[in-house]
Order: sequence, then structure tokens, then C-alpha cells
Amino acid sequence: MSDATVRYETPADGVARIVLAREAQRNAQDKRMTYELNDAFDRAARDNAIKVIILAADGPHFSSGHDLRDRASINDFRHVSTFGGFDKPGAEGRQAVEEEIYFGMCWRWRNIPKPTIAEVQGKVIAGGLMLVWVCDLIVAADDATFSDPVVAFGVNGVEYFGHPWEFGVRKAKELLFTGGTIGAEEARQLGMVNRVVPRAELKAHTLALAQRIAQRPAMGLRLAKQSVNQAQDAQGFWSALQAAMSLQQLGHSHNAEVHGMSVDPTGAEVIKREAKQV
Repeated sequence: MSDATVRYETPADGVARIVLAREAQRNAQDKRMTYELNDAFDRAARDNAIKVIILAADGPHFSSGHDLRDRASINDFRHVSTFGGFDKPGAEGRQAVEEEIYFGMCWRWRNIPKPTIAEVQGKVIAGGLMLVWVCDLIVAADDATFSDPVVAFGVNGVEYFGHPWEFGVRKAKELLFTGGTIGAEEARQLGMVNRVVPRAELKAHTLALAQRIAQRPAMGLRLAKQSVNQAQDAQGFWSALQAAMSLQQLGHSHNAEVHGMSVDPTGAEVIKREAKQV
């Protein structure tokens, strides 16, 4: 479809490249993009000829996060989780929606039994972090920056709460408390990013890495990925994500009671003001 929000490419043998294609919106994720991205991941996962999946994005920025202007109904799409009751009032319906389109989707993508590589440039804000964190490897352009400023909305952070695992405990707290930003090289030093390359070399470098990985047998790659993921899960990763998601819902419920909406309305102004100061 010419107006699709996600593009699917096969740039080399054994490699699929999924591209976020909402450049005008800085690849903000509306519901349609989320479901089209899920379809693309499923397509690559089910294609026996594909061994490695690259996640990339059009334009100067990888993703500005969730599209807060999105008013589409979740019932316009084919659901992928066992959650229902999306239209129920209060916390019950709100949690169901977020479990489906945020937390549940990320967990599905994280556990695709094929190596995934995020190819990242420019800004990666809030919900954009969720997309790169589910990938096994991250290759970043030297202009990439990472941030999750949504504590300003009165919640704990984005729904897939990988912050302590990705940044480390101390840095996660600093970034969440301040709404601050880190660059690609600092992210590499923290272990969140695998490689930092010049912006002009990002696409070619990522593809070369994918092609090298694709030379390994699919079974070996699957087992290696599952082994590392299982080690992380044994450390409590899944339980920690679930606990943070519960606190996310507490934050939404508090805001609904105090402000009449699921996020603190002053948050947007705080984030805009601080963005201009950077």
C-alpha cells in the first residue's frame, strides 16, 4: 500500500529490513503503525528464507514515540493478544489497550526466534525506546540520542520498562527523574548500543552486520538468542516488566482521578519547554 506506515524490504539474502515510514510525523507510532509493524515482524519471522531482521526508519529521526494525536479505535485492527474489554470504562479498559498495543506487542517482538537489529539515527524518544530495546542488537548513527521524558506526564516511564536493564540502575534513575538525554557514544559505553558509526555509513554497516550473522545456521542463531533471553528472564526481567506495567496503570488511574485524564496535562508543556533548552 502506497500509504502504508511500514515498508518491508529484502536487501540481501537471508535479511529482511522493516522500515518505519511516517517521516512527516517523525515516525510517531499510531495504532496503525503498531499493527503494521507487527504484521511485518510476523512476515519475517515466518519466512524460512529470512535469518536476520533489521528495524530501520525513514527520515532524520528514528521515532518520536507514541502519537498522542491518534484517535483510531483499537477495534479497527485484528488483535494479537488474549486481552479483551478494550471499551470497558476506567482502568480495566485502559490497561487492556496498553497490554495489547504496547507491552504485549513489545514482548512478542523481543521473543521473535531470529536475530533482530535496530538501525537507529536521530532522536529516539519515549516509545521509540521500546522499539529499539526489543531488538537484539543496536547500531546507532553518531547523531543518535535517547530519552524518556514521560515522567513529566505523572507515570513511571514508557510501558516496556527496560530502563534499569538498558541504562543501569543509577543512570536510569537520573534520566527518568530529569527527563534527560544521552548520546550514542554514552549509550554504547553503558552497553545499550553495540556499535556507533557515522550517519552516512549507518545503513551499509547495519546491513553488513546482518549479512555476517545470516551466514550462521538458523538453528544455532535461534538457540543462542533463546539462551541469552532465558538468562535475562531468570534474572527477573519478565517479572520486573510486569510490575512496572502495573505501576504504569496506577499512575494513569491517579491522573484520571486528579486531572480527569490518564496523564498529567502539564507534562506536554514541561517536555516542550525543556526540549527548546537543549
